[in-house]
Amino acid sequence: MAARPYWKGQIRLALVSIPVEIYSATRSGATIAFNQIHEPSGQRIKYEKVVPGIGPVDLDEIVKGFEYSKGEYVLLDDDEIEGVKLESKKTLELTQFVDSHDIDAIYFEKPYYVVPADDLAEEAFIVLREALRRTRKIGLGQLAMRGREYVVSIKACGRGMVMETLRYADEVNRATSYFREIGDADPDEELLDLATTLIDKKTGKFDASEFHDRYADALKDLIERKKKGKTLNIESDDKGSDSRGSNVVDLMAALKNSLGSSGGGSKAAAKKPGKAAPKPAAKKAAGKPAAKPAARKRA
Repeated sequence: MAARPYWKGQIRLALVSIPVEIYSATRSGATIAFNQIHEPSGQRIKYEKVVPGIGPVDLDEIVKGFEYSKGEYVLLDDDEIEGVKLESKKTLELTQFVDSHDIDAIYFEKPYYVVPADDLAEEAFIVLREALRRTRKIGLGQLAMRGREYVVSIKACGRGMVMETLRYADEVNRATSYFREIGDADPDEELLDLATTLIDKKTGKFDASEFHDRYADALKDLIERKKKGKTLNIESDDKGSDSRGSNVVDLMAALKNSLGSSGGGSKAAAKKPGKAAPKPAAKKAAGKPAAKPAARKRA
């Protein structure tokens, strides 16, 4: 395996210890970073650390400070901060097991792949993996990595396992403060049936490769065009339109149209002949407007 392990240690379940290696399961590949440039000279902007009234200062004169009150700081040096950091443990002890659906998705933070460290650890690794899969459970424990302690979960994933760091309770905002104003009335059954039918129609297996970051792709294309000296004239297709001024959409008709139903369209078509009926009467009065201009001249 070409990648370097993020952590090496062992997973402990009671008296059983399984040597494992952990690798980061994600990467940030779509992010495009920009630098600030001084346009007249084309030089990159640099930042100096300055003190108001003093000016630029040396890096060795800078210490970390925590503002406990407005303008009041507790100063800490690097040695003091390092002394508080937790020593990275080489053991992840699984102390609790929960059902996979008991943990809300909002608590999961970052995933890591877990693999056996060597051939000798493989048998015990497979036993734990299949036990988690058969019971549909997730193992929980705490692990200190790089100076910080994390709550982590372990679950089966294919031939291996996935460890995910979890957010602490005080890191998650309570949903009730955001959802308080939403009504709790039961939805209309017919609307609900249409919505569930639409969901069933569009249900399929998840494939991450089907989704692309269109903003990043467009940004890369813009950069390539600019490199070649091309200029772009980008205009919005809905220029001048304001969705806030549009009529309220008929939810029933929208759901039916989404399903390809012709019920809403047939009703609309039935009304059109009635509106067009007065047209023959307008033809009979076609000769009258000739007298009106003469009346205006006399006036």
